[in-house]
Amino acid sequence: SGADAENYDSVRYEGYGPGGTAVIVEALTDNRNRTASNVRSIFTKAGGALGETGSVSFSFDRVGEITYKASVGDADKVMEAAIEAGADDVESSEEGHTVICGFEEMNEVSKALEAVLGEADSVKSIWKPQNTVPVDEEKAQSLMKLIGNLEDDDDVQNVYSNFEVSEEIMAKLSA
Repeated sequence: SGADAENYDSVRYEGYGPGGTAVIVEALTDNRNRTASNVRSIFTKAGGALGETGSVSFSFDRVGEITYKASVGDADKVMEAAIEAGADDVESSEEGHTVICGFEEMNEVSKALEAVLGEADSVKSIWKPQNTVPVDEEKAQSLMKLIGNLEDDDDVQNVYSNFEVSEEIMAKLSA
C-alpha cells in the first residue's frame, strides 16, 4: 500500500518585498504548482515580486543557529563555550543565547556545546542576511503583512528577510 504515500518536495522561493528587501521562502509541498501560485500571489498583493532561484540568496549566508535559554549561564560562559566549540558568533540577551556557526560545522559545534551547556532549545540551519535594508513604517507594515501571509500558508516552513526596522516602529506595528 506504499503507492498511496504522498511525495513532498522541499522548495525554495526567492523574491523582493516592499522597500527593496530580499525574502527567502522555504516550503514543503505535495503540489509545486499550487505552492508557487500561492507564494507568487502573496508577494504580488504585498507589492513585492517573486524572483528567479538565486536572485536574492547570494546576499544571505547559510549558517547554523543554536539557541539556549538564558538559564544555562551568563553571556561570558556561553561565549567561552561557543569559542571552544568553534562557533562564529554569539548573541546574548535576557531571553537567551543564540550561537551562530558555519552550516557544515553545525553538528560538531552543537555536540561540543551540549557537553558544556546541556541540550539546546533548537539547532537548525537558517539564511542569515549579509547586510540589512532599513525600512520605514509604511514599508515595514507591508513587509510584516507579506511575511505573516507567507507564514500562514500551510506549505511554507520558514521565511527569511534582510529588513531592519527600528524598535519604535516595531512597537507601533505590534500595538
